[in-house]
Amino acid sequence: MELEIAKLLRAAWIAGILPILIASIPSSHFQSFHRLVSGFSNRGKTSLHNSNKFTVPQRFFLHFYVVAVVWTTFLLLLTWLYAYKMVPLGHEPLHYTTIASHLTGGSHIFSRHKSHSTPFERRYIVWRTVLLLLLMELQVWRRLYETVYVFDYSSSARMHIFGYFTGLFFYTAAPLSLCSTCAPEVVNFAIHSLAEFIIKGRDKMPILEIDWLGYVNPLTKLGWFQWIGATVFIWGWAHQRRCHAILGSLRDHKEETDEYAIPHGDWFEFVSCPHYLAEMVIYGGLLIASGGSDLTIWLLFGFVVVNLVFAAAETQRWYIRKFENYPQTRGAVLPFVY
Repeated sequence: MELEIAKLLRAAWIAGILPILIASIPSSHFQSFHRLVSGFSNRGKTSLHNSNKFTVPQRFFLHFYVVAVVWTTFLLLLTWLYAYKMVPLGHEPLHYTTIASHLTGGSHIFSRHKSHSTPFERRYIVWRTVLLLLLMELQVWRRLYETVYVFDYSSSARMHIFGYFTGLFFYTAAPLSLCSTCAPEVVNFAIHSLAEFIIKGRDKMPILEIDWLGYVNPLTKLGWFQWIGATVFIWGWAHQRRCHAILGSLRDHKEETDEYAIPHGDWFEFVSCPHYLAEMVIYGGLLIASGGSDLTIWLLFGFVVVNLVFAAAETQRWYIRKFENYPQTRGAVLPFVY
């Protein structure tokens, strides 16, 4: 079951990456395909002059983050409960064959040992997954808050229905990708617990004690890869929060008008889409925290990068067309590179 989930997710990410890569090829042979992909992905200001056919209001972004919060919270709580009750991470001595894996957060990049995980390594993977889902929880809750309280979407701002369903898919598949390595055993644990509850009844079930230290302490035993990744994540998270606040402030007092202004401040001084750059940093942090050994998370990161670089290029072109005085020194999304 684990392999089946991973295979499906990997196939989905590859299916999302390849069309964007093809559309990004600078050749006249792919111009029509580029316009097709651009039409699917454009939203807000970059789609104002497109037909409203097959589009939905951009304020439907709210749906993405409601789904993301509910789904990520469910996965986090279930995985955390499973980790606490079934795979506690104690003070067990490490054999010399697992020392490198522990220090690098479970990554096998520098190890020649490709055998099945030992019991300790398996517990480590589960608790590492808890950390990844915790970080994702921080991201989706903040995005939900921003969608409700920071962004004031114009009534004319639209997005293609294909982009809408892509967003719903992304915020379903991304949290699942972060926990795909242990999802089957967590599901089995949930099914077994539910069956036990149905058979025994509520009165005969053991009382669930909340041992906060027991839930949190194992996270402190994770490797330096996890904490470097978490630091990178928080760095990107903080900058995306600032950039979104800047973008949200541009529509203050504009009511229903379609006026736009050149944003300034924070990473906007270097690139046109710093919120996309921050998003890439955020998922790069998750990749580092994962230990770098899971192909599914690599493909998730790859999809985020190619999708946002493509969208940033479209936004950059829109800014240049819209404003004659647009800063020429700004890149699209990667400072001094692109």
